[in-house]
Amino acid sequence: MIEDHASYLIRLAVQAGDEILKVYAEPFEVENKADGSPVTKADAAAEKIILAGLADRFPDIPVVAEEAVEAGHLPDVAGRYFLVDPLDGTKEFLKKNGEFTVNIALIDEGRPVFGVVSAPALDEIFWGGHIEADTARDGAFRGRISGGEVVDVQPISVRTPPEAGLSVLASRSHMSDETADLIGRLNVAETLSVGSSLKLCWVAAGRADLYPRLAPTMQWDIAAGDAVVRAAGGAVVLADSGEAFVYRVPENASKDDLRNPHFIAVSEKSLLPGLAPAA
Repeated sequence: MIEDHASYLIRLAVQAGDEILKVYAEPFEVENKADGSPVTKADAAAEKIILAGLADRFPDIPVVAEEAVEAGHLPDVAGRYFLVDPLDGTKEFLKKNGEFTVNIALIDEGRPVFGVVSAPALDEIFWGGHIEADTARDGAFRGRISGGEVVDVQPISVRTPPEAGLSVLASRSHMSDETADLIGRLNVAETLSVGSSLKLCWVAAGRADLYPRLAPTMQWDIAAGDAVVRAAGGAVVLADSGEAFVYRVPENASKDDLRNPHFIAVSEKSLLPGLAPAA
């Protein structure tokens, strides 16, 4: 039986996570990129596995991957391309709290139509959307990683915001003054913190109601989690307008062209009228 595309990408994310855990278990060196952000050999090792796997299965679809872009390799893309972050949450990786992820997303005409987010140290994996004829995979799911396999698969969906107050997600390592101000203007019952793209997955899985990100991110940081949120019934929108987030790689792009505007992931768009920035 031929493995469907979604299953292939899920397995690829698990394999990349296994490689990351080999580095995670041993002493390792940390370097700084040009922008000052940390990077380890785990990033490169995971990306190598993902790029090889994508080239083998999807040779005609370009790949925009974080470490390749850092090295100056940013391909020209048309309507369809993959966005890859081999290790999102390097600061969490360095803190050894397990809250880092592997992210693979397929973008089609500006929309993330499929994404997989693996948290290898937590044995968790999330995915959502579908690829071409893989319509049976439509929807969002969560599974547990055990022995290199995904088990205990369950469908997930966003929740209806409770009347008692919202559960709001904030970055553990990147809280901005603007984000704190927005949270302060909402009816918040609890503020949760978790690292990396897990924040988006928590919205998708009904663990929280919204995740405002009014601080810098890159397209590869959020695309896979965005796909899971959308497949689970939620939305990722621009913070200043409430319009749907659109992914673009312009012609002759540089890394700076892949920086994201501020955004908010929400379980329900009905929350948006109360999320306008303060005057």
